[in-house]
Amino acid sequence: MSSGQVKKALGIIKTILVWIFVILAISMTLFTIISVNTFNRNDRNILGYKAYIVNTDSMSKTDFKAGDLILVKETDPSTLKEGDIITYMSQNAESFGETITHKIRKLTTDAKGNPGFITYSTTTDQDDDTIVTYMYVLGKYEKTIPGVGTFFNFMKTPQGYIICIFIPFMLLIIYQAVKFVVIFRRYRREQLEEMNAERERLETEREKNAKMMEELQALKQELQSKVGDKPENDGRSGENKKSDEEAGEKKDE
Repeated sequence: MSSGQVKKALGIIKTILVWIFVILAISMTLFTIISVNTFNRNDRNILGYKAYIVNTDSMSKTDFKAGDLILVKETDPSTLKEGDIITYMSQNAESFGETITHKIRKLTTDAKGNPGFITYSTTTDQDDDTIVTYMYVLGKYEKTIPGVGTFFNFMKTPQGYIICIFIPFMLLIIYQAVKFVVIFRRYRREQLEEMNAERERLETEREKNAKMMEELQALKQELQSKVGDKPENDGRSGENKKSDEEAGEKKDE
């Protein structure tokens, strides 16, 4: 492989790496924006799914663990059955208002006769203290995306922001600035080379024109010299002819 081909291949690899870097940086930013406005928000959903970050290992024995991201689909509570995993707003005094995702052990009613569910943690196998009535059910658990919650929580920290967003974009800006300087210097160098080439061309033409002028001057002088010699010779011939005629006349006398 020639040096030109190696240089071209390295250029292609560099371009690919830069684009991968740009895509990752943009993806990180979009992920952060979307996650901040979507994750752990009871009033937000994506295509009918709500996203929650798991904060405890209460279901790690069977389904998901702390740091995972779970997707919960909005569902009619009356269609839920034993064994389903649901996400609900806790009414327990110790965790009031928190979002909890546990498994339904059985269907029941509360003290007022409202239908609900007895839920439990599969890790401890202990029932929750309060019955989850329909009005507090947020949806049915559908899918787990492992580790996304851990990454998102890290992204929310100053260190995560600096490492995942600030540094990549700063490196991208620095790379583009260096690339701009290199291109600008190359442009100035090419412009200077063009100016020097134009100057050399003009100098060559000037020398050529000067040489042509010298040749023309020499030719002109040569022509003038030839033209000047011709009348002088003719004049002398005329004078000699006249002298001969006068001498002939005198001889006749």
